Amino acid sequence: MFVENVEWQIRQQPHHAMIAIFRRKTRVVAALFLVLAVYLILGLVPEHSDTLYGFTYVRTSYDWSKQPLKYPISEYAPLPTGRPLQLPKVQYAFTTDTSPEGVAREELLASRRAEVKDAFVKSWTSYKNVGFGYDELMPVSGQGRDAPGFGGWGATLVDSLSTLWIMGLKDEFYEAAAAAVTIDWAVTRDTSCNFFETTIRHLGGLLGAYDLSLETALLEKAIELGDMLYMAYDTPNHMPPFWLDFDDAKHGNQVAGNHDPSASVTSSSLEFTRLAQLTGNNKYYDAINRITLVLDEWQNKTALPGMWPTFFDFAQLQLDSDNSFTLGALADSLYEYLPKTFAILGGLEPIYEKLYRGAMDTVIKNLLFRPMAPDKDDILFSGSVYVSSDTGPHLTAEGQHLACFVGGMFGLGSKLFNIPEHLEIGEKITRGCVWAYDAMPAGIMPEIFNLFKCETLEPCEWDEAQWEDEADTQLTKGFKNARDPRYLLRPEAVESVFLMYRMTGNTEYQEMAWRMFQAIRNATETDLAFSSIQSVRDVDTVKTDSMESFWLAETLRYLYLTFSSPDLVNLDDFVLNTEAHPLRRPR
Repeated sequence: MFVENVEWQIRQQPHHAMIAIFRRKTRVVAALFLVLAVYLILGLVPEHSDTLYGFTYVRTSYDWSKQPLKYPISEYAPLPTGRPLQLPKVQYAFTTDTSPEGVAREELLASRRAEVKDAFVKSWTSYKNVGFGYDELMPVSGQGRDAPGFGGWGATLVDSLSTLWIMGLKDEFYEAAAAAVTIDWAVTRDTSCNFFETTIRHLGGLLGAYDLSLETALLEKAIELGDMLYMAYDTPNHMPPFWLDFDDAKHGNQVAGNHDPSASVTSSSLEFTRLAQLTGNNKYYDAINRITLVLDEWQNKTALPGMWPTFFDFAQLQLDSDNSFTLGALADSLYEYLPKTFAILGGLEPIYEKLYRGAMDTVIKNLLFRPMAPDKDDILFSGSVYVSSDTGPHLTAEGQHLACFVGGMFGLGSKLFNIPEHLEIGEKITRGCVWAYDAMPAGIMPEIFNLFKCETLEPCEWDEAQWEDEADTQLTKGFKNARDPRYLLRPEAVESVFLMYRMTGNTEYQEMAWRMFQAIRNATETDLAFSSIQSVRDVDTVKTDSMESFWLAETLRYLYLTFSSPDLVNLDDFVLNTEAHPLRRPR
């Protein structure tokens, strides 16, 4: 797929360039001049870079596509064939309001969009100033840092590509893309990489940027990375480990883990499916399809049938060794990717609908709860369940910022699978997260907190005595505690708000998003950018000098899209991976 330049042709096949010249003796002199030109080119052109689709492209110095497999596969499972189905519309049928009120509304949204963009540009400029080679900017000290397990491959650089394009920052996009296509995946101080994070941030980032811009050099860089990440599946049972150890991968010594977070080893179906679609190489799809079949086999054999536990023993392929269940940290994107993978496959693989329906039936019966609140707010949260061999499932009324994606997931499942009640559930979960934002002094929900729960999903009476006896009464009524009061610039709440706006057309969600953005900006802004904070219980917040790449890739992207034209990243044209990278749905 490379467009080779003259230097490459002469390096690889010099005899083809000269064979015709020597057919006649009169061309000998010309041949001498050509030989001289060859040596000049070889001496002046760099050894490891090519001009590729207008970019100076650096090929990864270790070609993983040529690495022999210790456990080869005789026949790959192919991508589903046939024309994608005409799936139900996900996005609301928006219309243009040309009335004076509609024009004024658009002007207001444009001003809000501009303020979100300003926050992005401030963050991006400060990151760029410390150098694209760093994974993250430290937004208080102004230094750069590499995140453990991220390889030092410029996580913020790659994660931000799609946001640059979406916000119309095309000059900055091409500057960043030019840097991204020089990444050498073999150059790292680390001996291994986090398979999950590298897949969703780097591979997803490159694929999303390609699907928006159609810049083929970005796809080539994604293929290089995909070939490296594919080696995680070269284990005795073809299940991936949490860490991709480079030396073990080269020598066939990898094995799956016996206590790995379920999300980390199951959440590559979107990225690998899209890579298979773009390249025609079924090895990527085969890898994730094997995991899907394991999920199907075990769905109704776990301690909480319908769901899968928080931790997997993939080494022994025993998915019943853990009795904890959650949609939050460590398990989240396993469930998120079920309707999304269905969509990117054009509905041609029905197993993902089956897995989603079975899992959500169990979630509704066992994990969802309504908080006890004085105003009987019509909201829901997703808690955590532990299954005792003696007493059965026990629900803890715990809220997590990470679990706020669940509202959007229910909405997407409702639309794709025609389950109207799931949209109602999704709205209640989304509004619950917004309620938790509004309840805190900083206007932002905590990382982890506990609530008082009603016995059913219906309203219940407020118990003032119980609250006074058991709760931290400095918090808003309804909260028991704010066990982890940090805010890490996370996107999950604004993600669901964005999705609910796009799926329902209800402008109330735009107002929620604006209120959330203002609170986040007020609580986290530094001289250079925006920082995680120590506690949302404080109005005068303490900054912790951390700005993960998802601030630019997700939080600000979702906010910007909430105030943008619905045609920008239309949900019927794209699926957003768990890092908000837009992957194009096939037609």
